[in-house]
Amino acid sequence: MTASRQNLWAALVGLISAAATLALAEVAALFLAPAASPLLAVGSLVIDLVPGWLKTLVIGLFGTDDKIVLLVTVGILVALLAAGVGILEYRRPPSGIVGLVLVGGIATVAVVTRADASAMWAVPTVLGMVLGVVVLRVGVDRLHRWAAAESSGEVREFSDAAVSRRGFFVMVGATAAASVVAGVAARAMNAGTTAVTAVRSALKLPAPAIAAPPIPAGAELDIDGIAPLVTSNTDFYRIDTALQVPSINADDWRLRITGMVENEIEIGFDELLALPLVEAYVTLMCVSNEVGGDLTGNARWLGYPIRELLARAVPTKGADVVLSTSQDGFTATTPLEVLQDPERNSLLAVGMNGEALPLEHGYPVRMVVPGLYGYVSATKWVVELKVSTFAEESAYWTDRGWSAKGPVKTSSRIDVPAFGVSLQPGTVAIAGIAWAQHVGIERVEVRIDTEPWREATLAEAISADTWRQWFIEWTATSGDHTIEVRATDVTGFTQTEKRVDVVPDGAEGWHTLQVRVS
Repeated sequence: MTASRQNLWAALVGLISAAATLALAEVAALFLAPAASPLLAVGSLVIDLVPGWLKTLVIGLFGTDDKIVLLVTVGILVALLAAGVGILEYRRPPSGIVGLVLVGGIATVAVVTRADASAMWAVPTVLGMVLGVVVLRVGVDRLHRWAAAESSGEVREFSDAAVSRRGFFVMVGATAAASVVAGVAARAMNAGTTAVTAVRSALKLPAPAIAAPPIPAGAELDIDGIAPLVTSNTDFYRIDTALQVPSINADDWRLRITGMVENEIEIGFDELLALPLVEAYVTLMCVSNEVGGDLTGNARWLGYPIRELLARAVPTKGADVVLSTSQDGFTATTPLEVLQDPERNSLLAVGMNGEALPLEHGYPVRMVVPGLYGYVSATKWVVELKVSTFAEESAYWTDRGWSAKGPVKTSSRIDVPAFGVSLQPGTVAIAGIAWAQHVGIERVEVRIDTEPWREATLAEAISADTWRQWFIEWTATSGDHTIEVRATDVTGFTQTEKRVDVVPDGAEGWHTLQVRVS
């Protein structure tokens, strides 16, 4: 057996030992600590540690697929490390085992530093690491016997080389198969979504005490390709820090209001549903949304006004912020005055577009706050509201260089024509959406090449808290053209041409589209 082949089989042993480690860790987590998956914990640790500019770059490149990209990247890194561990153990024992233990130690640290983690959470990873060491040692020993037997030159069917080769492949194949079956089954069960999904599907939400006003006639334009006035739950963007969507039993959910209040409050899900709920259309926006990006959505939300619970808690003098905490440990700081604003539908939302919140959008309860980017307001799976001060509190994204207050900026987007679509000469529609949350859009203008700005026709607005559709008709002529759009809000502010990056408080600039007419 050549040295390169030996390294190849040794790398395979390393991969199998890593698979066994992860599989047993998933099985053990199923019984001991359902949230203690080492792979997801390492992924979450990576999310926490990478700089904000890199997160922004990944979201900009891959949008709502950012978590898939992260998991694939972590998986590739684990595979490369595992292959290296196998080769090290084969060539320089016990350095491979040492490497495996070091990687397992890092994974253990990642697990026990997660939100709400306890020492018990380390057990699944440690058990998996022990099995991985055993598999690595046994696999390398069998590979050594096979290589030694082959070096003797025997070629008979029942020679030592043939027996050793079969023993190696039986061990590797059986371990790999068992790891895949056990790991996949445990991960599916450990996700815990089946039972929660069934309960959510059966949940009948109460009728709102205050229903959302009917959508005005003429609020939605009949133009192919324009963003629908109301975004479906399946199409609504998702940007958060949870690699595994929390599976929360609504019967166990509790929200605590703590901190600088006269009366600490704790409320359960049934108690929340029994309160007079409010329904409202609200557009949400991710601060990572680039100019012309699609990290925004408009939905009909059902929930209870946060200001009412805060009024029961009675914030004390000097308080100016509410630190919200998610079940998965995410935090956000929201100005107290925004949440207390009687003219703003800041909700503890339980429903989205006529049904219970989808799991990935915060079931059973999330925050919806008009006019603020999600990183300072839209906490999903929310479990605590701590009344405090900006001087005392910081949150997940503000710790990473983003601004403490994130009002949504006036902006506009071209949806039609779509990027890369070739047009034919003649009359075509240019259309899109514009938003100035909690302020309202007054005017949208479009410019073709160097022609004067043309005022677009605006569809009716649902409210100042939602986006607004617009369009113009354009007589397209052959050639390459540049289309630009800008919006003006009801305060008289008009978007400026200068491009501003999403960091630290949201992008700015005109959305510009290059089209070819032929």
